[in-house]
Amino acid sequence: MSPDVSIWLLIALAFVAANLPFANNRLLAVAPLRGGHKGLGLRLLELVLWYFVVGGIGLAMEKSAGQIYPQGWEFYAVTGALFLTFAFPGFVYRYLVLRHRG
Repeated sequence: MSPDVSIWLLIALAFVAANLPFANNRLLAVAPLRGGHKGLGLRLLELVLWYFVVGGIGLAMEKSAGQIYPQGWEFYAVTGALFLTFAFPGFVYRYLVLRHRG
């Protein structure tokens, strides 16, 4: 896989993963919850978990392409902010659009 394709694939995966906590009421998009409702705190916890999952996939892709470049705190601050930005459509849909419909 070329580096350009793998980068765009990782960005698309990050966008989907960032919106998963807001798109459904299942725990990690797999397990149904007993109450059937997921609060904001649990959604934010899932968002952090998905950030690390996508980061691990990106790390594995970088390792398969060659040597892993060491990253500082700035890299994680920027990617975390980007992940939160990617989650914005799901947040707006869950907490603004659905609230005004019902």
